[in-house]
Amino acid sequence: MWEGSAAICINDENKLLMVLQGAKNEDLKWSIPSGQKIKHESFEECCIREVREETGFIVKIISQLFEKKIILNDKLIIIKYFRVSLIGGSLSINDPDGLIHDIQWKAADEINELDLSFPEDRNTLLKLLNFNEQII
Repeated sequence: MWEGSAAICINDENKLLMVLQGAKNEDLKWSIPSGQKIKHESFEECCIREVREETGFIVKIISQLFEKKIILNDKLIIIKYFRVSLIGGSLSINDPDGLIHDIQWKAADEINELDLSFPEDRNTLLKLLNFNEQII
């Protein structure tokens, strides 16, 4: 089993925090900050750590939005998605895995056109941005 967390961070301009990621021999694709949970780490702690490593920002958890479970290569994958807000830090890549190549805030129209690491998340991300736009 593989467990991890993903962060949904939307700024005051209704843009989503995203990272461009990929290994050396892979095509680079966009994703929200996310990654694998370390043993004895909570999903919330994982989310906060991954955002810090991948973007340099410090966030706090607002709420858990949903959980995605998939089977990949006969392995159960569990990813918990959290709504987070920025509380500090500054834009910088500190990824110990060396997989992050860029960090940007993306609007809904841009996300609709991006090559995503997890294309199955596109509609959910767009719905979250649309919902956020209605309440700000």
